[in-house]
Amino acid sequence: MREKQIEKQLVTEVKKRGGICPKWVCQGFDGMPDRLVFLPHRKFGMVEVKAPGEKPRPLQLSRHRLLEKLGFRVYVLDAPEQIGGILDEIQSA
Repeated sequence: MREKQIEKQLVTEVKKRGGICPKWVCQGFDGMPDRLVFLPHRKFGMVEVKAPGEKPRPLQLSRHRLLEKLGFRVYVLDAPEQIGGILDEIQSA
């Protein structure tokens, strides 16, 4: 399975839960997560999407740590089976 397919499934599942999942293009600030997840009741998370078995690059990990220091949750998604759990966690935060 390719990264693009996993990303498409994430967007679909977020929509099913009444949310939106825009792609985050952050010009001039590389390494930011791929997708923003906005769910009802002001629930928010950021998701880095990877192909199965792939890991974030060092710059991406650095950006994730920066965002987490600021109090934001960043999730790494590399399998469709993880989507439900990630969205459940965002909704329960």
